[in-house]
Amino acid sequence: MRTARKIEAVDLFCGIGGLTKGLQQAGIRVVAGIDNDEKCKYGYERSNNTKFIGKSIEDVSAKEIAALYTKGAIRVLAGCAPCQSYSGLNRNDRTKDDNVPIKRFAYLIGVIKPEIVTMENVRGLRDTKHYPIFDYFLRVLKRNGYDFAYEIVNAADYGVPQERKRLVLVASRIRKGIKLIEATHKNKHIPVKAVIGRLRAIKDGETAPRDRMHHARKLNEINKKRIAATPRNGGNARSWSDDLVLDCYKKDSGQTYMSTVYGRMRWDKPAPTMTTQCTGLGNGRFGHPEQDRAISLREAALIQTFPRDYVFSDPDELMVTVDLARFIGNAVPVRLGEVIGKSIVDHVQSR
Repeated sequence: MRTARKIEAVDLFCGIGGLTKGLQQAGIRVVAGIDNDEKCKYGYERSNNTKFIGKSIEDVSAKEIAALYTKGAIRVLAGCAPCQSYSGLNRNDRTKDDNVPIKRFAYLIGVIKPEIVTMENVRGLRDTKHYPIFDYFLRVLKRNGYDFAYEIVNAADYGVPQERKRLVLVASRIRKGIKLIEATHKNKHIPVKAVIGRLRAIKDGETAPRDRMHHARKLNEINKKRIAATPRNGGNARSWSDDLVLDCYKKDSGQTYMSTVYGRMRWDKPAPTMTTQCTGLGNGRFGHPEQDRAISLREAALIQTFPRDYVFSDPDELMVTVDLARFIGNAVPVRLGEVIGKSIVDHVQSR
């Protein structure tokens, strides 16, 4: 009887490790994560029990990556390249170097030729009129014998308690037919209350006694008045008195922001997309459904489906909240990573 080959992955642009943890939960051994942000090293290695390589993708060689895999393993090369430049908000604010990470990713694929490739990125990347780099990436896959599938998915359809629409690609040199598994929560989205509803109540600027990640940013006096004036469970700035409204929102061009910025989440709905500024009240609809504050780091992490025991920083060092918010917001939700991993495992095992 033939022994099943191990599936091993290298996670490029791994950050704090959301995709890595998800792949592990799907049964894939992640042999290393690679990222140029050394601040992620402690949390990544502690929470995933695997190696963190602190290098830019431009500085790591194909030979170095190939040597990480066990001989005979089915090799997965995964990557979520920095995506801010491909956001619709930044379409007109790009530099000539924006495409370097994806081009380098494509180059490494062409040299290493792993059996499986997966990429997660913002949905705007599929707009090939503005971002021809995606067409280039697909051409590299075709040229190297990959069959592939990609789609825009709403992470909420797969059990992530937030509306997060992302481009997910899976590719295989094993055979044709690789695809993402069917949506597991298409008509049963997980609401915010199911995820953070039982956490200890805290005030702005306060940290829970036994969980330093359950920390909410301190609000200035005007923002305290704004959140207090925002109706519970889904309210927004349209309920404010005129003295609380920012001048820029009083213009016709600012009216659309009145229902999205400074708003509260709803208990009975998924959260909005977590961003690197998801713990700031004025950076989106990140107000707590009931408490007069923005969501805490812990709440953001749970909405990103990180396990409660996931470590993000050295407990013996000062916690830098802006770094942790960035780690959390930039991460692939763990559950979405698990879905990608299950799709790969299903493809390999159906041989």
